[in-house]
Amino acid sequence: MTAVRGVLGALGVGLAAYGAFLLLTRQEGPQVLDVALWFVVGVVLHDAVLAPLAGAVGWALPRVVPGPARAPVAAGLVVLLTVTLAAVPVLGRFGALPDNPTLLDRPYAAGWGVLAGLVTAAVVAGTVVRARRA
Repeated sequence: MTAVRGVLGALGVGLAAYGAFLLLTRQEGPQVLDVALWFVVGVVLHDAVLAPLAGAVGWALPRVVPGPARAPVAAGLVVLLTVTLAAVPVLGRFGALPDNPTLLDRPYAAGWGVLAGLVTAAVVAGTVVRARRA
């Protein structure tokens, strides 16, 4: 198992190094700074907002959600919140240009709504299965 972790870790480091190489060799200076800012803001948001919020939800979940629903609700929240945070740029249509209608040309909010519905259905199904087993 340790060898597998080492191989996966080396693969991840290699891919990150390749991505950094592509960023530094194919982008202009301001674009590289934008990426660096994006990384810094992501870390700050995680540490200042998401981690405390996750702790609060973890503390409150057992007090609010019945036993059989706790694991499905927690999994559903992780999936939905993670995807929502990753989708903020497209949901907010940041980067859309009036002179280029091909940018952000899909109904991203509708797609997010379908995902939210599927996650909710999975949470309900998981809760029903766990309740019947108990």
